Amino acid sequence: MIDNEEPRMRAFAVMWDCHGLESIGEIVDPALKTWAILGNKTVPKENFNIEHWKLRARFNSQRHYEIYAIGVDGSITKEDLVEMFTQDPQSAADLIRARGEKLYSDRKTQKDTIV
Repeated sequence: MIDNEEPRMRAFAVMWDCHGLESIGEIVDPALKTWAILGNKTVPKENFNIEHWKLRARFNSQRHYEIYAIGVDGSITKEDLVEMFTQDPQSAADLIRARGEKLYSDRKTQKDTIV
């Protein structure tokens, strides 16, 4: 990939709870990291730690966290995902659940409710 070229695909980790979107982090392709090391270039770093997110979710179970990884077109940015959650949070969550890879979920469903 040329430095100015837009990536063809991007991957994000998305974390939300019963109160809404909490965090989005871009997942850096391991191949890009390897080529950067081999070419003596700056290694791209992720701005989040997925294990910290999972730990937060486990110890705040009352908030029913969900963490998903999603692959998107290269033109989609973190800000686009934030806007998607701002405009229609339920549809955004449903879309990510349907097309993303579940990393953690403590989702409360109707069948969890005592009648």
